[in-house]
Amino acid sequence: MYSHRDRGGGSSKSELVGGPFDRKRLNDVLDKHLEKSSPSTSRGFNRKDKERSSVPSTSTGKSQLDHRDSRSAPLSKAKCDEESETDSEESDVSGSDGDDTSWISWFCNLRGNEFFCEVDDDYIQDDFNLCGLSSQVPYYGYALDLILDVESSHGDMFTEDQNELVESAAEMLYGLIHVRYILTSKGMSAMLEKYKNYDFGRCPRAFCCGQHCLPVGQSDIPRSSTVKVYCPKCEDIYYPRSKYQGNIDGAYFGTTFPHLFLMTYGHLMPQKPAQNYIPRVFGFKIHKP
Repeated sequence: MYSHRDRGGGSSKSELVGGPFDRKRLNDVLDKHLEKSSPSTSRGFNRKDKERSSVPSTSTGKSQLDHRDSRSAPLSKAKCDEESETDSEESDVSGSDGDDTSWISWFCNLRGNEFFCEVDDDYIQDDFNLCGLSSQVPYYGYALDLILDVESSHGDMFTEDQNELVESAAEMLYGLIHVRYILTSKGMSAMLEKYKNYDFGRCPRAFCCGQHCLPVGQSDIPRSSTVKVYCPKCEDIYYPRSKYQGNIDGAYFGTTFPHLFLMTYGHLMPQKPAQNYIPRVFGFKIHKP
């Protein structure tokens, strides 16, 4: 019942915030497990929008029909029926493709989640890799089933509010798994591709000349701070340019990743910038007392 596919045409989390679903209840549940009172970094995401192609109208005015002979009418009707069947088949194919999308792929393709890479199912299914997470995430078992696309009979007994809690817990659980996965060789390789594609953005500092950045957290404790981007050239951190990315929990990337990444791929370490900005007034350097 809490499958992300079943909610394709339903209300999104963003629509429920401020409505029947009380976000404060989710914060209270998570606070009990994390023993913290910082604001929640959980965000409302719009579910997959399934747009079906519409059949183009082939009806014409009555005055035009009067000029057609008796043979053109059935031919036109047959052509319309053929086009309708073709559009219907394309629509069904599109719908089936959307249904085959895994929860992990769907989550990583959400707007604002560009920093996340897709964690292998084999990694998630290994209990050793999930050690200690069950005490940090509420609805742990249901959240794990949702991530792995495992159908659960217990989901039918949940209310709509409980389903929202399970989905939010799944997002949190995936983030905590993600921060561990990106420190492995496979995770590093996946993040390397995103690094090369500028998925993490460029350094906003002018003298860094568009240096590739890496995501970093200021704390390894969930819900302590949002994610930042680290520039290996000036060795400073900045807020992401996208406001959607700026709402991601920094603990989902951790404090270790960018530095271990650059140690692993040493050839990517840039040289330090040779220039620094010098403030001037009418061309004269400002004296610093």
